[in-house]
Amino acid sequence: MLSNDVSAGVCEALLLTPKGRVVAPLVVWRRAEDDFLLLTEPGLGEVVQNALIRARFASRCEIEREEHSSLVVFGVTEGLPTADYGEPAVEVLDERLEPTLADEELELRRIRAGTPRWGREVDERVLPAEAGLTERAVSFTKGCYPGQEPIARLHYRGRANRGLRVLRLSLDEPPPYDAELLYEGKVVGRVTSAVRDPKGGVLALAYVRVEVPDGAALEPA
Repeated sequence: MLSNDVSAGVCEALLLTPKGRVVAPLVVWRRAEDDFLLLTEPGLGEVVQNALIRARFASRCEIEREEHSSLVVFGVTEGLPTADYGEPAVEVLDERLEPTLADEELELRRIRAGTPRWGREVDERVLPAEAGLTERAVSFTKGCYPGQEPIARLHYRGRANRGLRVLRLSLDEPPPYDAELLYEGKVVGRVTSAVRDPKGGVLALAYVRVEVPDGAALEPA
């Protein structure tokens, strides 16, 4: 059912529609030989559970929902590894720890690392390849799964028309979600996440057409 080979201890994976659109991003933790914990975004637990139950058929397995809290801890320590912030970090579950970083700082690190987030960079309009998710959450050697054909066809025979880029914008305030971006007077992309950079200006994630050169000067519409 999932896009990645989940036989390893911890991996990222996607639950997809047959057309290759993202239903839910997941982190899969194999807690035991026959016990897998699927971590997803708040609000998607029931969506994932229902999709797996509908596909269960005659398989002898139990699918139950669990509720956990999650914190990101930077540095080398025990936990579920995460590459979301461009530096060594783990997720720890159900720990009572006091936050040492503001939400804005965590968002700045995510954007700087070019990591897509559900509801911002990842929704029903986006293909995994556009968000850079095939490199981290898709196996091209495992067995079949929903959405495999369009994912593989784009990977082997074509290319995405747009891609996710990290942009530095000369603005005083972050532009709104979905703000259009112009290059030489033409709309070439849209902003998905943005935050003020302490070094000046705004740091943003945006989908930009692949024909736009790296380093091109883009302007909000």
